[in-house]
Amino acid sequence: MSKSHQQIISHQFSYPILFNRDIFCIQNDILAEVIEYNENETRIICFMDSELPKHFPDLSENIEHYIEEKRPKAQLVALPIIIQGGEECKNDSEVLNQLYQALIDNHICRHSYILAVGGGAFLDLIGYAAATAHRGIRLIRVPTTVLSQNDSGVGVKNSINFQGKKNFLGTFAPPHSVVIDADFLVSLSDRDWCAGMAEALKVALINDSQFFKFLEAQCEQLASRETQAMEELIESCALIHANHISSGGDPFECGSSRPLDFGHWAAHKLEELSHFELKHGEAVALGISLDASYSHFTGHLSLSDLQRILKLIQGLNLQIFHPLMWSQGYECDFGEGLWLGLDEFREHLGGTLTLTMLGGIGRSFEIHEVDAKLFKKSLAFLKEFSIQINPSRHSLY
Repeated sequence: MSKSHQQIISHQFSYPILFNRDIFCIQNDILAEVIEYNENETRIICFMDSELPKHFPDLSENIEHYIEEKRPKAQLVALPIIIQGGEECKNDSEVLNQLYQALIDNHICRHSYILAVGGGAFLDLIGYAAATAHRGIRLIRVPTTVLSQNDSGVGVKNSINFQGKKNFLGTFAPPHSVVIDADFLVSLSDRDWCAGMAEALKVALINDSQFFKFLEAQCEQLASRETQAMEELIESCALIHANHISSGGDPFECGSSRPLDFGHWAAHKLEELSHFELKHGEAVALGISLDASYSHFTGHLSLSDLQRILKLIQGLNLQIFHPLMWSQGYECDFGEGLWLGLDEFREHLGGTLTLTMLGGIGRSFEIHEVDAKLFKKSLAFLKEFSIQINPSRHSLY
């Protein structure tokens, strides 16, 4: 006789996303308020992106002093541990091993905290370590770049790259809290500043036409690094992103629909083809350009809307076309390169290929196959448009 039982597990996740400045100032309570005490001594280990001490030489001491003064019952087990930032940290298994060893050596348990201060790739790595050590350690994210503050740092995904495959190993694990400090943005290169805006463009295009109009209106200010415009972009984008995760019905991506990956199937492949010389946001801008162009040539996006999108991308100092898109996707007749990214994306997601496309600015829909001839036509259009609008930028980054 057979028996069966349907086990139901229900749990609601909740975490604050806080926007502030100078969060390690003694007069600022915002970070201290998210550190909870348990009956025993609360242990905190801090990991810091290697780019930060170059711009903020006193940051380690400020963090140590802040925790001593604001949370005297908590113990910062060591000065912040510097970890290499950028995409390379997600490619090197030794860096991950160093993280695990630091957690072991400092007796970090599930009642402890990991305080992670850094950019998007760095937070991906630390988040993966936090989610897998002891099956989950409480993580406080302090994102420090445009990309991490408006997108990756506020979501529930963590990952590392494996054998050249972008985000092949990863987890869905909500952070304990996210604290966003706009003061860190002054440390960014112009390239990093601009690359992070691609994710804002993404969320505007798939579901918020008013936000797209804001980006158009503030394009010059954003490109010239006006702080007020960028802070507004980051807060709007972060909240749209987080709201989609919480209200979209599939926060852990069990299904095939992933609107927040608009433009990302090509982006991930282009990052690999460039050996990660392309920054993630730069690759996303290229992926958005391609999918917007394909949306037009399949009859769903008007030419005027496509031109608005491409001009905005270029106005934000990002490219709409890259030579790798042509040589590895068009002339090779899809036998290698960019075209392979479609099947790799489907395999990564599982199930039927599902890509988000545009039915207009702020409106999206899904497709499950790509027409090779229209794909070629889309690439050819982007190549020509990029030369006509700005010939000097028709080159590698």
